[in-house]
Amino acid sequence: MRTHKPIRRLAIAALVLVPLLALAMTGSAAARPQDCKQIPYIQGIPEWGYHANNPITGARGSYTRGHGDISLTGNTISGTLCQVDRVHGQDRLIYMTVLRHLDYHSHTAYRWGYEGNIIKFHVRVKSSTDARCQVGTIGHVTLFGSYNGVRMDSIQFFFPKSSCSDHDHTYKGPSVNAQVPPPIIYR
Repeated sequence: MRTHKPIRRLAIAALVLVPLLALAMTGSAAARPQDCKQIPYIQGIPEWGYHANNPITGARGSYTRGHGDISLTGNTISGTLCQVDRVHGQDRLIYMTVLRHLDYHSHTAYRWGYEGNIIKFHVRVKSSTDARCQVGTIGHVTLFGSYNGVRMDSIQFFFPKSSCSDHDHTYKGPSVNAQVPPPIIYR
């Protein structure tokens, strides 16, 4: 019976040390989020924000959400976005920050045959669980919010072909809820 105690102690030590060693090698859990929970669903009217699709329940799918601040007069924008793709049961998450310059905005835009507000901006990948999508990669985002009671909002992502192109997605229609700021009206 005495010969089993050292083996049991080694097994217990391995159960404790292996997860700690894996965490040390990959970075802290806070630095590598595994879903988009850190970005809340938009409610009310934020400066800008959206959510598209619901968190994935099956073996395949994708969802995204983001929000932030914007100044149409200063042509500046800030915020965070997150996108999760599930392929063959594996989640690939990219967490992005918005680059400061607002590339384009209009309140007379037409997308998908409808009128609405549109903003275009660049993002930088801040965190990634997709080995092909490297941290620091720059992407382009177009956010469209339809108006007049139409539900044809959209969010589009475009990344360079050499890196994060698996995350090029267009989300549109009733599963997208986008808040894009209206024009500034001076009186």
